[in-house]
Amino acid sequence: MTTNEGSVDRIVRVIVGVALLVVAFAGMVTGVWVWLLGIVGAVLLVTGAVGFCPLYAMLNMRTTPASDAKRKG
Repeated sequence: MTTNEGSVDRIVRVIVGVALLVVAFAGMVTGVWVWLLGIVGAVLLVTGAVGFCPLYAMLNMRTTPASDAKRKG
């Protein structure tokens, strides 16, 4: 599994993921929104922590600098 997310991308994903999880589980939303925001938040948090996004891999995208991607891959 090659890292395909840059530092800024990872930081933004973690921050947005945590924010969505807080909104979902703090009772700010109800119904299907709890599940939707919880799942999206968890996915963003995990992909940001790991540094690999399966969707980026399928679309052959990456936000890592070229030299960084070569070292880790």
